[in-house]
Amino acid sequence: MRTALKFEVGARGNSWAEAFRRLADNAEELGVLVMVNGVAGSNTHRKLDPQEFRGFALVDEYAPVVFVNGADTKAAQIFTLAHELAHVWLGESGVDNPEPNASSDLVVERWCSQVAAELLVPESLLHTEEAGDMSADELDRLAALFRVSTLVVLRRLYDTGQLGWDTYHRGYAAELDRVLTLIDQGAAGTGGNFYNTQPSRTSKRFARALVASTLEGQTLYRDAFQMLGFKKRLTFDALAQRIGVL
Repeated sequence: MRTALKFEVGARGNSWAEAFRRLADNAEELGVLVMVNGVAGSNTHRKLDPQEFRGFALVDEYAPVVFVNGADTKAAQIFTLAHELAHVWLGESGVDNPEPNASSDLVVERWCSQVAAELLVPESLLHTEEAGDMSADELDRLAALFRVSTLVVLRRLYDTGQLGWDTYHRGYAAELDRVLTLIDQGAAGTGGNFYNTQPSRTSKRFARALVASTLEGQTLYRDAFQMLGFKKRLTFDALAQRIGVL
């Protein structure tokens, strides 16, 4: 999967946002429709709670779909996307709350989380990093290296035998408190340019196909507006230019 998705550790960009964008774009190049949204439709007053669900995968022979909850942190979105892509590779649809510390009773869910963890943090590379005292700085260093969350780093250190259960359990609880504090302080980020986020909400691949179909007269503008989530022709034309169709 890592090779097919062109997502080797040294090719993930300079930020978590760039890493997510690369993973999503590469998945779309393989034919997977990747949709990201943090609200219900375009209603900014109806936020999707990451505590309720983080994503889902709908497996289809011609157009598999992966949805990622955009209200989550970018690091968490990366793990969710990797987890949902594992569903696609396996050929099993699922609605998930892929938490690194979760102990799911479902074999498929455990498998997808294990695949996502290995895809993002290869065990062979983690062993060469010689993790230190598990301070916040050390966790941040490893998280930045692999472009994952510090919670995923902790889980991988435990899974690969570099941390015992007691150390891992205490460290995870402390790190979760720190992460939640950072989120409360606004570190997760919100907002963004409409024309940057809209193609991601519907999948860039789908948006390009729909806009092209509409401009060719095969799809009614009314239907296109409904599927894209807006009502104005000016918005449609601006989006078409943004994604390179006009």
